[in-house]
Amino acid sequence: MENRSHALMAGFFTIALLILATVLAIWLGRDKIKRVPYDVVTEMAVSGLNLQAAVRYKGIKVGNVTDIDFDDKNPGQIILRLEILPDAPVTSSTYATLGYQGVTGIAFVQLDDEGTSKQLLVADHNPDVVPRIPMRPGMMQNLEKRGQAILAQTEELARRLNTMLDPANQKSLMTAVENFGQASAAWKALPAKFEPTLARLPELADQAKLTMAEVRTLSANASKLSNNLNQLTSNLQADDGPLARFNLVMDNVGNSLTLDTLPKIQTMTGEAKASLRSFGRLSDSLKDRPQSILFGNPLPAPGPGEPGFVAPK
Repeated sequence: MENRSHALMAGFFTIALLILATVLAIWLGRDKIKRVPYDVVTEMAVSGLNLQAAVRYKGIKVGNVTDIDFDDKNPGQIILRLEILPDAPVTSSTYATLGYQGVTGIAFVQLDDEGTSKQLLVADHNPDVVPRIPMRPGMMQNLEKRGQAILAQTEELARRLNTMLDPANQKSLMTAVENFGQASAAWKALPAKFEPTLARLPELADQAKLTMAEVRTLSANASKLSNNLNQLTSNLQADDGPLARFNLVMDNVGNSLTLDTLPKIQTMTGEAKASLRSFGRLSDSLKDRPQSILFGNPLPAPGPGEPGFVAPK
């Protein structure tokens, strides 16, 4: 009987010790920090994300995921409830992505900020409304989308290859290969045809050198001729050159014609005109009195007061 009472006391003591240790552990492990709730709304899959998953801001743990549920108002959307430390700088430009830890595949929520806003994200004048953080595709989601695009392109490439390897296309391809082989054979025959021309290249090069030498000589002669022409032009255009002297002579000749010859010509012309008038009068007199050649001109009638004057009746 006494052994049973000792065993019962030991059992009660053990149970009491366990209860006390549990209460002490809960009391010591409780979180006294008041956290700020945020909701993350997304239509993407959240595979690998569990309750109490870590929430990291630029790699630093700032909270946990406390709830994962569907949005009753918008079917297809998922709402993640986050409990984040109050000193975390969650702003209006903060966004969330889904990250994965190493090779374990355990998902966590990664917060990042574009830096376009400095205003902290808070509820709009309603403490019952939880602020919402938008979620963007993470690296795995982008890889998945790009992988699907690559698979679609691969399928399109395979389809085109199958189309190209169709029997009808294979025949055309073989014909093209044969034509390429013929063209290659013709190309191989070209060096043999070019050998005579290549053999004459040294001779042509020598002739080209001689031609270039003659061209240089001709250029030098042309340069000398140009210099001589320039010198001749300079001499002709000099102040005491032939052109200047010729201009001076022509000026003297012009002055002589103007001052000496032309007046004499004018005088001679006047005398010739007077002679012609006299000759004209003589001719008219001979026509009227031809006998004047033999007897001379008759005397003029006497005037008043002269001997032989007869007054008219």
